Amino acid sequence: MAERVIGYHGTLESTDALYGGEGMPPLIINCCLTGIVPTKSVNPHVPVSVEEIVEDACRVAEAGASMLHIHARDAEGIHTWRPEPYARIFSAIRRHHPEVILVATTSGRSVPSLECRAAVLDLEGEARPDMASLTLGSLNFPRTASCNDPETIQGLARCMAERGIRPELEVFEPGMLNYAFYLLRKGLLHAPCYVNFLLGSLGAMAGRVADLAHLVRDVPADWTWAAAGIGRYQLPINTAAIVMGGHVRVGLEDNLFLDAGKREPASNVALVERVVRIGGELERPIATPAQARRLIGLASGGRGA
Repeated sequence: MAERVIGYHGTLESTDALYGGEGMPPLIINCCLTGIVPTKSVNPHVPVSVEEIVEDACRVAEAGASMLHIHARDAEGIHTWRPEPYARIFSAIRRHHPEVILVATTSGRSVPSLECRAAVLDLEGEARPDMASLTLGSLNFPRTASCNDPETIQGLARCMAERGIRPELEVFEPGMLNYAFYLLRKGLLHAPCYVNFLLGSLGAMAGRVADLAHLVRDVPADWTWAAAGIGRYQLPINTAAIVMGGHVRVGLEDNLFLDAGKREPASNVALVERVVRIGGELERPIATPAQARRLIGLASGGRGA
């Protein structure tokens, strides 16, 4: 009798089905291009200006990414919450890749106020994000804290719901997943949800495959989940997610190097291409943007849910 393992949607599937590809959804690749912390002094491939971010976004979309998680920087290269550069980035990407799913950050790592964090949600037309990040609790990073108090989380969730923008739920440890269920009960989230598990950051849940399995077992059957590993955990966690039938998040926001020894600087394109190769070896077809939209439940053409 075939061994039973965790499959996509958090249900139990046989290894026959998993390794044969039967019933496995196309693989959504979410690329996080820039983030808040990475700089060119550490890795010259980090895109910083609006033009660089747009160019990199187009390259990774052509390489196989169907979702793009966007942070913008100001003229000094510092992360900004102001909506203007996001509008320029989103509009430019859509002119080249209208179906790619665009995700705006609402991170509180450098911007504490709800008003500032929610400003990007008011963009309209071609600049309107399809999705926006929603971190479901506070946590410590190696040098800073990301503060997400309940009032702010609920305020952001309410803003997204009012504007028809799908939350990209960010979960760093089990309590954050529990909080998602609480928001569902309060009517601030609407199932099915899309959730990213981010593992391996100092101060949050470790980046072992067992940790990912622990989180995935509680994912409702109709949700879509993806997994990211921070730093050296990116490759093993991505690979585990592919095998388990989930999806992946990659990119320089989470990992600046191609090797665990930090000798070879990565590029976003190289990180996406590596996942495409692994997905091919594991018989997971790569989702097109249109397929990713259908899996998540987004309207076509970059106009949100």
